[in-house]
Amino acid sequence: MLHTNWLKKNLPKSLLGRSILILAIPILLIQAVITVIFIDRLYGDVTIGKTTDIAREINFILDTKIFKDDSYPLQDIHAKSQPLSITVKLNEKPYVAGDKYAFFDISGRYLIRSLRSQVTGLSSIDLSSDETILNFWVSREGNNFDVSLSRRRATAENPHQLLVAGFLASCLFISIAVIFLRNQIRPIRLLAKSAEAFGKGNKILFSPSGATEVRQAGHAFISMQSRIERHLEQRTTMLSGVSHDLRTPLTRMKLSLSLMNESEFLKDLKRDVTEMESIVNEFLAFSRGDNGEKFAVIEPKQLIKSLIRDQRRVNHNVSANFDNIGSETIKLKCRELALSRAINNLLSNSARYSNKTYVIVTATIKTVSFIVEDSGPGIPKDQREKAVNPFERLDAARNQNKGSGTGLGLAIAADIAHSHGGKLVLGHSVDLGGLKAEIQIPR
Repeated sequence: MLHTNWLKKNLPKSLLGRSILILAIPILLIQAVITVIFIDRLYGDVTIGKTTDIAREINFILDTKIFKDDSYPLQDIHAKSQPLSITVKLNEKPYVAGDKYAFFDISGRYLIRSLRSQVTGLSSIDLSSDETILNFWVSREGNNFDVSLSRRRATAENPHQLLVAGFLASCLFISIAVIFLRNQIRPIRLLAKSAEAFGKGNKILFSPSGATEVRQAGHAFISMQSRIERHLEQRTTMLSGVSHDLRTPLTRMKLSLSLMNESEFLKDLKRDVTEMESIVNEFLAFSRGDNGEKFAVIEPKQLIKSLIRDQRRVNHNVSANFDNIGSETIKLKCRELALSRAINNLLSNSARYSNKTYVIVTATIKTVSFIVEDSGPGIPKDQREKAVNPFERLDAARNQNKGSGTGLGLAIAADIAHSHGGKLVLGHSVDLGGLKAEIQIPR
């Protein structure tokens, strides 16, 4: 389980990175397998074959009886060793047993193993003092011999060149493959960028290219984009038309009511007409959305201060909290009017169902959040997802003594948050005990 989590955490997240990994790992594994086999055959078999010949020559040279009072046998050893380019010296002191070789000397291990198994009386071997010379010491019949010869006679010459050439060739082929992969993945990145921009209300010209499957996905996205735009246009036209047509009779009704004598009945009628006008305005706001509005860079703190001033003018008890950002100047790219409308809807809902509201602004490297908390009854956890649906009115909203509306307030806020690439999150206010509505907008 730990290995799985480690892999998920450390593996590349992008398609290009994973494609390179899928391509590179088999090539490098093949290179590693070939290298192991190559080392085993070249360093092993070739070195053992060469050292076997050397061992025979050493045994042939030293197969001579030596006496302390007779120098002729030593001359005989020299006569045998010189034609074979092997130097043999007689030493009086014995040598300490033990072998010296570098840690990375792979052929040296094979060489030592082969010589020890075939040369009688071998006491020690030195391969590290001089990499070009093979030194070893042999004891025969109470005499100590210092034997040296060229290392080239015992091991293969320049075997690393083939390994380096194979590694460089693998890197070259991987680099060429990466170039082709980047060209294939570029249309996918452009498709993702276009989809993200469309989700935020922008439109990027996108022409499908690349492999057949990528082209099919691109054409499918363009068709989906056209259908969504047509649906949004039809929805906007329908709601705008209905709302606009209702405003005319409402205006006539308001004019007629203003000419009538004041009474309790007339006050109720005026209140109903005002409520109907408010509903029509919400329909218009929902249908209009944030279409046509340009993005601009704003300061969230200044925006909230302006909205709070407007709310206090209608006696709404609302206060702001900027502790998270302090005196820092935060910049946010957004549609200012649309974002103001979304936050105002949350503040209006709060004013309708509670008598105290906090507005909190928080900022991270990736997002800016506008949090509205109130002291009202809140929304049950199992109904929060349902509450952001258009025309959805919960029990508290249906009770005319507690409030009224179309059920579009939260839907408009959620729609505007989504058009900015963000989201609306509903929760429970720990401090005030009511609803916590948070609009998260990416920076």
